[in-house]
Amino acid sequence: MSNPKELRYSKEHEWLSAAADGVSTVGITEHAANALGDVVFVQLPEVGDTVTAGETCGELESTKSVSDLYAPVTGEVVEANQDVVDDPSLVNSAPFEGGWLFKVRISAEPGDLMSADEYTALTTGS
Repeated sequence: MSNPKELRYSKEHEWLSAAADGVSTVGITEHAANALGDVVFVQLPEVGDTVTAGETCGELESTKSVSDLYAPVTGEVVEANQDVVDDPSLVNSAPFEGGWLFKVRISAEPGDLMSADEYTALTTGS
């Protein structure tokens, strides 16, 4: 399992792309997708919603369980991935590509986001 180096990661297993014009893309990591099992339902924040770093902003339901989706940053949702709502399996098959969840215009970012190496250490215990 590899975590793309250009992304940053939260301890709740979300990833965040570098901001382009103040907007970043958010998804869950491959580690989280594998732990969830087959994702069958995705509830995302709506465009215009304000999300707060560390707070729940959606839900992922799998054949095993229901998990909260946490915002890795504070900001306004500018796009939700309708493809992943229509086909939740994208979260499992392409967590870093087509399985992204939403885009957010960042207004504040916590200081505890991790690099790929730090996240890998967290999830592997090394």
